[in-house]
Amino acid sequence: MSALTAPQPVALKSLHVLYEEFVYPPCDAPLIEAYSGRFEALYVILHPFVRVPDRLAWRATHEYPSDEQIVAAGEKVRWAEVAAKTGMRGAAGLNHALLTSIAAIYPEFGDFAARDRLQAFLEAGNVWMPNEGCFEPLLQPDFLDAFDAAGKSSLIYVPEFPSVDPVLPFNLVRLKNHADAFPGRGSLMPEDASFLFTVDWDSFFTLLYGPRKFVEAFVRRRGIEGFFANATTEHYWYSYAMGCATVTVSPEECPVTQ
Repeated sequence: MSALTAPQPVALKSLHVLYEEFVYPPCDAPLIEAYSGRFEALYVILHPFVRVPDRLAWRATHEYPSDEQIVAAGEKVRWAEVAAKTGMRGAAGLNHALLTSIAAIYPEFGDFAARDRLQAFLEAGNVWMPNEGCFEPLLQPDFLDAFDAAGKSSLIYVPEFPSVDPVLPFNLVRLKNHADAFPGRGSLMPEDASFLFTVDWDSFFTLLYGPRKFVEAFVRRRGIEGFFANATTEHYWYSYAMGCATVTVSPEECPVTQ
């Protein structure tokens, strides 16, 4: 990440909210209620699986491709396709298998049979699992498009721990041209805090908060796979077994518009 001058804390509109407050929301409450309920809608963006050329497949390298390789040669693969080919229970079952595969949940909550089916599918072909806990490389152009569509020339990056790392402004053109490294994990937002992308550690999805029409247009324009959260959707939407899920759905069952 390039060394840029961090913006001074600024009060946002009438809520007097500082950028540092826009970290990933609490996991034990409805996500739409986060940030004092200032956002109209929330869309859960599923990080795509990654299809690569033979030379980057597991059987050739046994090593996950770098971000640079993914950007240069990777293609998005939808969760719906992987779920169908592995017999998973839609997005919820697939996310459960992914979390089990990286030991992100306690063993007693894991789905090891699903993990093994997913692993066999990935190792037999040219598809890698998504990146977790970061701004997925194949989604970064989509995120920048949202700022373009909103007429923004810059964005604010809020790190995962703003008490440790500074909030930084980034120029959109420099990010598009790769003159500055794309931020890794945390939150991205315009200066007016009108919408927000945020991702959490060990998560295979990114949250997009904003006006409903803006989010719908973005999802349609960029072909983003995911679903709109409802009034009770929490961070653990993907597994009733974890004891706090309120929504367990596959993306194809969640229409982009009402």
